[in-house]
Amino acid sequence: MESQTNINSENQANKAEKPTLGMGSIINLSMGFLGIQMGFGLQNGNASRILANYGADVHELSWFWIVAPLTGLIVQPIIGHMGDNTWGKLGRRKPYFLVGAILASLGLIFLPNSNIIAGEGLTASEFMGISAILWIGIAFLALMDASFNISMEPFRALVGDLLPKKQGTIGFSVQTILISLGAILGSFMPWVLTNWFGLSNEAPAGFIAPNVVWSFYAGAFILMGTILYTIFTVKEYPPEDFARFNGESVKKEKSKMSDIFIDAKNMPLRMKRLGLVQFFSWFALFTMWVYTTSALATHHYGLTPDDTHSVAFNNAGDQAGFLFGWYNFFALIFAFLLSPLAKLTSRKFVHMLALVAGGLGLLSIYFIKDPNLLIISMVGVGFAWASILSMPYALLIDSLPAHKMGVYMGIFNFFIVIPQIINSLFGGPIVSAFFNNYAIYYLVFGGVLFILAGLLTLRIQEPLFGEYELLEMNRRDLLVKEARRRKEG
Repeated sequence: MESQTNINSENQANKAEKPTLGMGSIINLSMGFLGIQMGFGLQNGNASRILANYGADVHELSWFWIVAPLTGLIVQPIIGHMGDNTWGKLGRRKPYFLVGAILASLGLIFLPNSNIIAGEGLTASEFMGISAILWIGIAFLALMDASFNISMEPFRALVGDLLPKKQGTIGFSVQTILISLGAILGSFMPWVLTNWFGLSNEAPAGFIAPNVVWSFYAGAFILMGTILYTIFTVKEYPPEDFARFNGESVKKEKSKMSDIFIDAKNMPLRMKRLGLVQFFSWFALFTMWVYTTSALATHHYGLTPDDTHSVAFNNAGDQAGFLFGWYNFFALIFAFLLSPLAKLTSRKFVHMLALVAGGLGLLSIYFIKDPNLLIISMVGVGFAWASILSMPYALLIDSLPAHKMGVYMGIFNFFIVIPQIINSLFGGPIVSAFFNNYAIYYLVFGGVLFILAGLLTLRIQEPLFGEYELLEMNRRDLLVKEARRRKEG
């Protein structure tokens, strides 16, 4: 055991420092995330509407939404493992960007055209009580989700591969900025096409409105373009350089797919603690995404839980979408402050502060009665969202072995998708049994979970106030001294 420790210390001491990248290069690393998040934004805002137009009942929609976290649960660790063991002419992560982009673009194009693909012959056909058109729509939704995950996971790993750890925070902060821009663009694209370009937002039964269809076409074009931009502007390190930067020898043997389960079992302590923070954070986020419309309808517009077809309910839905656009805007602003604030305090402190702000934001929805003033609540939610997209990953990469960066990023995704699956299955029964279908109380519960997640951040072993780069330099100096001492002794 001592021998292995000596080897690890010597490897760490002898490893070369990764080159520091300029801001333009850091932006290039994550440009594809803008297109991916635009696709997610289009899906989040319009998938339920599309499936409803194809004949899905309201009570079925939540079950169809389980497709997204389930595909992430399965796809991301597999893609991460494959990326860790890929060394081709195109690179280590870029082949998966390309495959994911092609498939995701096809999903974006075909989902709003499922009725055309089905044709008249399948219009009246059913399987297990669901129409053939709806099944086709669900299939393309699953294709989109799987493809987004194929492209998304390698982008997280790419930052860890190419950036020195001292630039991890700024790398994931830039990623958050691009994610926010993509989400805003995807959320507002149908509205822009209607109000600026005159495309209709209405369609006959069984068809999709032209503004939605063309929004998905635009999303496919931008997604493909941004990912190709990253592929052509980023050069990944060859195996020899990668090994040198991490103080390792070039690994000839590829690990087996079954090693994913071993890696999950042996995940670092920091990853486990961050995972618990992620679990409660994403449970709160999913609660907000699913139940804000119902909460506004009953608590702010005075409707009963059963009133889901009135003008007032649709106004509540419009207001929810409006507020979601605002929290993405506040996330975009806060993303610029993440790195400077982390340097002044610590990454741990910034994440704790942001999560508590998100919790207070959700709690304030109960107390602010005027729907027009709920933008105030979205300030805290936006801060939390910006930090969730960056700080956990900046904290995580310190504890991960470099040659397993991809698979551990995929495993870390478990702590994002599992709470969403649990909430999908049990959120509705909880709201019904405990809150008499008044979702505002479940939103308050989400706020409490945000605050709990913030407090759990304190368990991460990093000073609450301290210069991270100085700590990293001291740690490296100690490793060098220890390696020299063992050589001389």
